Amino acid sequence: MTDALKRLSEEGVAIWLDDLSRKRITSGNLAELIDQQHVVGVTTNPTIFQKAISQGDGYDQQLSDLAARGVTVEEAIRMITTADVRDAADILRPVFDATGGQDGRVSIEVDPRLAHNTKATVAEARQLAWLVDRPNTLIKIPATKAGLPGITETIANGISVNVTLIFSLERYREVMDAYLSGLEKAKAKGLDLSKIHSVASFFVSRVDTEINKRIDALGTDEAKALRGKSAIANARLAYQAYEEVFSTDRWSALEREGANKQRPLWASTGVKDKAYKDTMYVTELVAPNTVNTMPEATLYATEEHGEITGNTLVGRYEQARADLDAVEQLGIKYDDVVRLLEEEGVEKFEASWTDLLKSTEAELQRLAPSEG
Repeated sequence: MTDALKRLSEEGVAIWLDDLSRKRITSGNLAELIDQQHVVGVTTNPTIFQKAISQGDGYDQQLSDLAARGVTVEEAIRMITTADVRDAADILRPVFDATGGQDGRVSIEVDPRLAHNTKATVAEARQLAWLVDRPNTLIKIPATKAGLPGITETIANGISVNVTLIFSLERYREVMDAYLSGLEKAKAKGLDLSKIHSVASFFVSRVDTEINKRIDALGTDEAKALRGKSAIANARLAYQAYEEVFSTDRWSALEREGANKQRPLWASTGVKDKAYKDTMYVTELVAPNTVNTMPEATLYATEEHGEITGNTLVGRYEQARADLDAVEQLGIKYDDVVRLLEEEGVEKFEASWTDLLKSTEAELQRLAPSEG
């Protein structure tokens, strides 16, 4: 066992767990991960909750109570998921306090069916923040075109946001602009900017999966030499964009008012191709003031054999740009790839939400009290 997770933390990478379930909370596992594996945050999404609720009997008592009350399936899901997020936030509260609010946070996502509805997204974000009622919550909003103004308004309301499903460098710059606009509005309202936090979840492995598929279809040696390079290159250029935006005069004016930088968060960091090291999307994306949200398997793989060699982002931007340019020259269009990934990302979360609705409805019916 190495102490790679400790070294990763010392390099300025916050380790968040990309998973949550009631069993993880009640068994003490989450507290153990915080204590022993340097975990300082948790992210959730519709897929994670669908898996958690459909497995085991950890939710039976609450589901039984909800069934007895005859609540709708949508309300049941909100009661169940916000309860888990609230309990996890309480477990992480000491981390939140120790880091001045930067870490110790739990993310919960707006209904993915609202991804293209700005007004509904803002209303849902406000409702979730009220339901969970913990200062160390992040509301997840997808980085769709409709999501961008929703991010601005949610930040302007003083609600901290995890922007999710970012794939393209252009969209990432729009996300940072939406965050700064939200801070400017919050400042105009007289809100305390130091209490508002945000992360921008830049997805990693899915970029390689899609581009590798297109490389394999080409089949040439020239193309195959570029397998597995695009995702890390994309993320490195995202960090370059982060450095640029958060060194502008616009940012400096907000920083003087106590504002916090929107940290880049590396999401989708589980390796999906067995040809690559299972820690690749951790060890190759090390830089200060970042977050890496890991599936449990990636977390333990990093702990066991991750090689942390210092900052692996800064100073590698030129090579990163060359790698993406080389892929483009093969005829694989970057803009097509990232647009497809965003569309698929929303569709996958919508599908998981539908599955969550169906499985929860089945559980409510199973546990409903008999007549009389």
